[in-house]
Amino acid sequence: MAVTAMPFDLSGRRVWVAGHRGMLGSAIARRLASEHCEIITVDRDELDLRRQQPVEDWMRANRPDVVMLAAARVGGVQANSRYPANFLSDNLAIQNNVIRAAAEAGVAKLVFVSSSCVYPRLADQPIDEDALLTGLLEPTNRWYGIAKIAGMLECAAFREQHGCDFISAVPGNLFGPGDYFDTENSHVIPAFLRRFHDATVSKADVVTVWGSGSARREFVYVDECADALVFLLKSYSSGEIVNIGSGVDVSIRELAELVAEVTSYRGRIEFDTTRPEGAPRRLLSTERLSQLGWRSRLSLREGLDRTYKWFLESHDAGALLRGYGADSASRDVGKLQST
Repeated sequence: MAVTAMPFDLSGRRVWVAGHRGMLGSAIARRLASEHCEIITVDRDELDLRRQQPVEDWMRANRPDVVMLAAARVGGVQANSRYPANFLSDNLAIQNNVIRAAAEAGVAKLVFVSSSCVYPRLADQPIDEDALLTGLLEPTNRWYGIAKIAGMLECAAFREQHGCDFISAVPGNLFGPGDYFDTENSHVIPAFLRRFHDATVSKADVVTVWGSGSARREFVYVDECADALVFLLKSYSSGEIVNIGSGVDVSIRELAELVAEVTSYRGRIEFDTTRPEGAPRRLLSTERLSQLGWRSRLSLREGLDRTYKWFLESHDAGALLRGYGADSASRDVGKLQST
């Protein structure tokens, strides 16, 4: 599909970053700081996005011109498997409440952040946007994927019925500063960084990785994704979704070896083939985004170095030894980035 730019002027606009305390939301806020716009946020203890009436009331009272919808309940394979109802119902509620309230309030533009798990498990690689709804989802994260599909379709439906300028973007696997470094419930890169760091500190002989290590994944540094999202906000208007990716994938084995280098781990890496490892490959086609004029520039290794540096600077040794994040994940059923 040929794509054309549709300029949107951000100057003087009030932009609500929904999910501003999450990894992606905070990166979006950092990126928007260089634009001539007003960033507005609201904390989770002030507004629960899962509750419809409070969201509608807040939207009417604050009247944002733009909504960047990055709020979601997120987590890795284990969290998705443990808490399917929460991953489905919470994300459906957050999306529906914000999208509907934005339409009713006359928001000029909304950007909905989806996920690459919306695509079929065995989609042709690299995955282009037309693969949506052409096959079965990966079972280990299908509940999250179904919710995100619904969010994209809701944006398209409001565009078709009401003329709302709502767009949807599909990032690859995100990582970077602000991520959730828990060995059990987080995504693969923060989980690896935490586990290999701990193994380095304790001088462990072996680190065990789930699966065979052959599954391949694409990873996108979060600040690059935020830049791409603001680029789309300013230049894209269509009911067609757009992938955001790095254009490069690696095997889980290769990722583990990279993380071992970054964390100076010198022990063995073993692979537990009795554990699930998700889809065999997930690499997004970025042709549509490239046609618009945006490309990834950061290597995976540089992104890992920056993320590990942030991790070391942000968590003192005491927090690491106490098992930072694990208890809060168990109490809160995964990670809710709704503020």
